[in-house]
Amino acid sequence: MKAVCLISGGLDSAVAGAIARSQGYEVHALTFDYGQRHSIEVECARKITKWLDSEHKIFNIDMGQFGGSALTDEIEIPEGKSIDEIRNSNEIPPTYVPARNTIFLSIALAYAEVISAQAIFIGAHAVDYSGYPDCRPEYFEEFRKLAGLATKRGAEGSSIGIETPLLELGKTEIIRKGSGLEVPFQHTWSCYKGEDKACGVCDSCVIRLNGFKEAGLEDPIEYESQ
Repeated sequence: MKAVCLISGGLDSAVAGAIARSQGYEVHALTFDYGQRHSIEVECARKITKWLDSEHKIFNIDMGQFGGSALTDEIEIPEGKSIDEIRNSNEIPPTYVPARNTIFLSIALAYAEVISAQAIFIGAHAVDYSGYPDCRPEYFEEFRKLAGLATKRGAEGSSIGIETPLLELGKTEIIRKGSGLEVPFQHTWSCYKGEDKACGVCDSCVIRLNGFKEAGLEDPIEYESQ
């Protein structure tokens, strides 16, 4: 069995890739260099795919040409919020990249069809996340329908599966699951900024730090502030 795994260099995608491998899939990693602020996560993706013993393709697509996100444009990255403020916010934050998962999954779908993969794994989750609309369960349900309609495989009755093993898990559960699979968290990057150390105050860092704290584990990466 083959699976295309979206490996960003972040913690969640590393755990999703490890789950795919633990289920017996031959992992084919796909990373996107999409015009994000920094290249640290792409370098981390290289290390994770090496650990996964995976073929690795890095796909270049410059979403920075459009801008519209704090991750691809000169928009200020929000920081200083508590974990409760992040969890209870009803606003879509400026770190949302317009249609990112739809673009990434569409390219992954093409890759999966070419290599005759049975599944695509993505590390999205809808608990302890920043409110992105393309991380909701209903989004993935609709994309599964699209995958069946838009491909030769689907037309022939063998649609490619869209696997979201972390979708209903919080960050603490994801970290515990990853620890059990011996994911090298020291090679993952979650910070929205591209400094030598993770900032510790952006939403992503706050969620990650809280997850490790609740899991009773030490985060192996360095932070400017905790």
